[in-house]
Amino acid sequence: MDSSSRGPPRVKNKAAAPIQISAEQLLREAVDRTDEKLKAPTQRFADLEELHEYQGRKRKEFEDYVRRNRINMNNWTRYAQFELDQKEYRRARSIFERALDVDSTSVVLWIRYIEAEIKTRNINHARNLLDRAVTLLPRVDKLWYKYVFMEETLSNVEGARSVFERWMQWEPSEDAWSAYIKMEKRHGEFERARAIFERFTVVHPEPKNWIKWAKFEEENGTSDLVRDVFGTAVETLGDDFMDEKLFMAYAKFEARLKEVERARAIYKFALDRMPRAKSANLHKAFTTFEKQYGDRDGIEDVILSKRRVHYEEQVKENSKNYDAWIDFARLEETSGNTDRVRDVYERAIAQIPPTQEKRHWRRYIYLWLFYAVYEETVSRDVERTRQIYTECIKLLPHKRFTFAKLWLMAAHFEVRQGRLTAARKLLGQSIGMCPKDKLFKGYIDLEKKLFEFTRCRTLYTKYLEWNPSTSQSWIAFAELERGLDDLPRARAIYELAVDEPQLDMPELVWKSFIDFEEEEGEYERTRALYARLLDKTDHVKVWISWAQFEIGAPDANPTEEAVDDEEDRPVSEEAKARARAIFERAHKVMKDKDLKEERVALLSAWKSFETTHGSAEDIEKIDKQMPRKVKKRRKLDDDSFEEYMEYVFPADDASAANLAKFMANAYQWKAAQDQNGDS
Repeated sequence: MDSSSRGPPRVKNKAAAPIQISAEQLLREAVDRTDEKLKAPTQRFADLEELHEYQGRKRKEFEDYVRRNRINMNNWTRYAQFELDQKEYRRARSIFERALDVDSTSVVLWIRYIEAEIKTRNINHARNLLDRAVTLLPRVDKLWYKYVFMEETLSNVEGARSVFERWMQWEPSEDAWSAYIKMEKRHGEFERARAIFERFTVVHPEPKNWIKWAKFEEENGTSDLVRDVFGTAVETLGDDFMDEKLFMAYAKFEARLKEVERARAIYKFALDRMPRAKSANLHKAFTTFEKQYGDRDGIEDVILSKRRVHYEEQVKENSKNYDAWIDFARLEETSGNTDRVRDVYERAIAQIPPTQEKRHWRRYIYLWLFYAVYEETVSRDVERTRQIYTECIKLLPHKRFTFAKLWLMAAHFEVRQGRLTAARKLLGQSIGMCPKDKLFKGYIDLEKKLFEFTRCRTLYTKYLEWNPSTSQSWIAFAELERGLDDLPRARAIYELAVDEPQLDMPELVWKSFIDFEEEEGEYERTRALYARLLDKTDHVKVWISWAQFEIGAPDANPTEEAVDDEEDRPVSEEAKARARAIFERAHKVMKDKDLKEERVALLSAWKSFETTHGSAEDIEKIDKQMPRKVKKRRKLDDDSFEEYMEYVFPADDASAANLAKFMANAYQWKAAQDQNGDS
């Protein structure tokens, strides 16, 4: 067998070479060792006859392509490229012309045709084609760019300029004008460029184009010409089309020339005429300018005046915008001018809400509160602060609604002034006029901090007489008595609470009562409470909680070791038996009442208990009682059916299993009878 047909040699030793070579060398050797069979074949012609025969065959193929699909320009361009490769320029030109007859708006076809003429150095042909193209498609910028690029490459500047002039008559995009200006700048024709800018800003009078013109004049002209450009731009745009970028560029130009007063005048001129929404960046630029060229007072005045104008516009637009008034007052507080701050606050609190609905007063009341805090902490005017609180309290319609925060802040203010009697009088007045949960809680917290526990008891009593349905208040009252080591009183409060029929969250009271008895070591009382609670509700969580309590409860007759080491003692068998008995009772109740979801939750908790404290037999016993999910169907009111999942417990399923076994035996008996009859 010839060695040339064996394929490339295999590398047996794949270990790393002792001398490493570069990636470049590897690539070069890979190319050199490429199999010759993988290279594209080269077609060679023996004589002209064979070449003509090949050309004729290819032309016939291309003609068939363009005849079958005339609108596919790719067929035409490939056909023309073939003729160009054969140096048949007349034929290629004919093919391009035939294609243009099919679709004269194909930009790609025009570009290919023009580039073919340029590559073959037929400049006049290319110029004629470009002239035809831009005449037929004057809105296609690519053709114009091609035209002017060719003329400028041939150093025919006048020809390029004439093409640009023809193009500009169509008022093209900004990029076209910029290209015309750049060409004139390249050839040093600055006067012509200036004239083009003038026409450019007439066609596209956007502020950015005026800025471009001003930058051109700054680079190639004089400062007077730059000012003329900016001045003309301001007059042309007018107040309706003002743009902050134009004024910023104008002011920065003057600042570069060290004309600080001119720049400041420009900024102020613009800020006085432009609305706030359109001049945010202008304000920032003016602030930066003042930081750079102004003094400290000027900088602060600029910042404050800028924001002051903004807030004045907001409150002028909507005098009931209380958030804007608050921000305005905070701004004036930073200025340190007390008269200004008081003026803003007085103007703000004069904007009384139009209706007596609390939602309209929620933000308004904060104006009074912030005003009082400012007078107390900054101005140190105690009498004025007291007057503010008094006037605000008089203003509110307390029979319809009130604000507990106002009463509490006023009372705490009096406490800080050492007037406890006045503070208690205020809070007592608030409870008498408009009792609220927050007022009672705030008053009680104040008395707790003053260690007036007798007053706290009195307040809790009035609080619960006014609203006995709040569970948290009962719990807080009981916790207060427990903290004072008055356990009988705390227990009595809990008893009253659980007997209250209108509690909003009775489960919290019961839980707190049970935890109280358990923490005090009253385990029998705790069991009695669980029993009383289960008389009211059979909730599965109560049963589980009772069982968990029994696990942690000590035995009736503990051993000496258990008493000595009560925290680390293991769970006794008696405790396990008590907990297991609770689980069994709960399971029987859930089963009798057919509470399947609760029964599943109980069995899960029971299994967790047996996993931790029980034996393998106990765990297996619970596993046998665990249900399985079964998909069932039920009929709806509209005679349709829906599928639902239901738990099936093994204990409940015993009767069904017996019935199925009976039916199976009956079928076997019937089959045996039929077989005997046939025989």
